[in-house]
Amino acid sequence: MHVAILNGSPKGNLSVTLQYVLFLQKHFPDHTFSIHSIGERIRSIEKKKAMFDDIIEDCTRADGILWSFPIYYMLVPAQMKRFIELISERNVGNSFAGKRAALLSTSIHFFDHTAHHYMADVCTDLGMPDALSFSADMQDLFRPHRRRNLLLFAERFFSSMEEHIPFPPDTQRQSFSPPPYRPVSPPSRVDGGDMTVTLVTDHRDAESNLARMVERFRDTVESPVTIININDISITGGCLGCLQCGYDNTCCYEGKDNFIGTYRRFILPADILVYAGTIEDHFLSSRWKTFFDRSFFNNHIPHLAGKQIGFLISGNYSRRRVLREFCEAYAEMQRTHLAGIVTDESSDAPYIDATLDRLAATCVLNAKQHYETPHTFLGVGGSKLFRDAVWGRLRFVFQADHRYYRRNGLYDFPHKKIKQRLFSAVMMTLTRIPAIRRDIYTRRMNEEMVKPYRKLLSRDGT
Repeated sequence: MHVAILNGSPKGNLSVTLQYVLFLQKHFPDHTFSIHSIGERIRSIEKKKAMFDDIIEDCTRADGILWSFPIYYMLVPAQMKRFIELISERNVGNSFAGKRAALLSTSIHFFDHTAHHYMADVCTDLGMPDALSFSADMQDLFRPHRRRNLLLFAERFFSSMEEHIPFPPDTQRQSFSPPPYRPVSPPSRVDGGDMTVTLVTDHRDAESNLARMVERFRDTVESPVTIININDISITGGCLGCLQCGYDNTCCYEGKDNFIGTYRRFILPADILVYAGTIEDHFLSSRWKTFFDRSFFNNHIPHLAGKQIGFLISGNYSRRRVLREFCEAYAEMQRTHLAGIVTDESSDAPYIDATLDRLAATCVLNAKQHYETPHTFLGVGGSKLFRDAVWGRLRFVFQADHRYYRRNGLYDFPHKKIKQRLFSAVMMTLTRIPAIRRDIYTRRMNEEMVKPYRKLLSRDGT
């Protein structure tokens, strides 16, 4: 079998994910692997049609497609996403239709599922549904039982190609174009006082729905709103995954383009942030993905903590599971408050007007009151994963994170709660006595759980 490997890592041959591919290549010598470093060479692939055509021709000949990628900011790297956009822009999706596909990633399992869901949706769009998926930890290749599972994954992939089971004819997703939006009602003005409001957008057409939503939001807020179009920012390239920023948050692009200066000048000081983008495939544009990836010079520090954030989305947002979860998780992981998400899916312009007005009012009110809602598993679970990783195996790499986590009390491990540990030790000893165990679990447990809350509720005031 001939497998085309589309490696999305910007590191090329130095990609950790690629080492997993090479491991498979070594153990399956009867199959042909053709490796294309689409992440590392994306600029050349964009500019040189012959290079792009060679990759597509190989994919056309291949029996299967293996997408390999690291997880960058809950998704594939921006460079890989740009390649996926080129497939659509150059109308070569038929080269993939009907083939078997597989997804292989490496990470520390931080939102790897969103990246795999995104790629599964992309494969379905290309006529390759039911893509096999294998999300490995970066160190799994050193563990015998994990290597075994990787080989079994590859065997299933090769078997799927040999079976030649046809796909159902209706696997490709239906495209969606939002109805034209034009504001019809005057904005309900809201006074933001001396708050700093920054709106970041990627629209190219001043007559687009997104541009009109941006203007409507700006007209609603009486305070000055700084609008930044990321297409106008000089961005030399996407995140390279070099981890130079891990020591002191200094990016390898420092002084080479305008991104970091713009980020520090307009994003970091803002009280209210609004991100506006148009859906391309199942996420925002690769330009937006570059924005998120490049912001990683802040590492895993919640550098936007305390801000209000909102999203303006043009496209079929309600059907984009990955983008929905990304917006929620991004806000929670940054310890911001998600004030709202406005889309142009509705054909009712007055409704969109009203939701834009409400978003502006909510952002301002919440910022004045410093309001934030409790985080869900997205923020709590994600933060604990990073906390544990930075405390342990990633401390050397992300020293800036370690200093921040230690200084701000993010190392809140249970072992520091001595009183709680002593209580648990005593109670575990007592419950070894059958009579006491029966009394606690059958009669006293629920009562004791609510007792502290009743004591709190009996107090006067808040």
